[in-house]
Amino acid sequence: MRLAEGNIVTTPKFVLFVIGFAGLSALLVSDEEHYIFIIDDANLLFHEAGHLIYGLLGPSPGLYGGTLGQLTIPFICGVAFLIQKSWVSLSVVLLWFFENLFNIAPYVADARTQRLPLVGGGEHDWANILSRWGALQYDATISATLIAIGWLGLFATLAWTAFLWWQCRKLYGVR
Repeated sequence: MRLAEGNIVTTPKFVLFVIGFAGLSALLVSDEEHYIFIIDDANLLFHEAGHLIYGLLGPSPGLYGGTLGQLTIPFICGVAFLIQKSWVSLSVVLLWFFENLFNIAPYVADARTQRLPLVGGGEHDWANILSRWGALQYDATISATLIAIGWLGLFATLAWTAFLWWQCRKLYGVR
């Protein structure tokens, strides 16, 4: 892979990325609910906006729109950075995307008990979604799967970024 000169993954960029990755991982491990104040407050905003935006397509898309909304925004940002070949920025957005799964997981796990407070009251998205799928009894399993995918995605992003950094060292002699 040939990397554009302006988007080389330098050692300082890689070190900052690793520090950010370590900080994110530490925050996820230290909080049982995996809630990271600034990131997940933004994710909640995108979740609620997703209900409105996808809701324009009908009630079913509106129901799924909360979770889709909080995944769509990092996806769009990721595509933009991919087009620009801005590799470290793409890596950061991938961390955000996979961190969202840790935010979604407790909501899924709460589908049967419905103890989590909901913004503005209303109905529980994942209780409705899993009921429609006939999978309400699998809420904890689906939640655990989301967390596992989240960790796999985070570590895959770290490995990919390390690979890009290594390639830049070999191709461009970057230190």
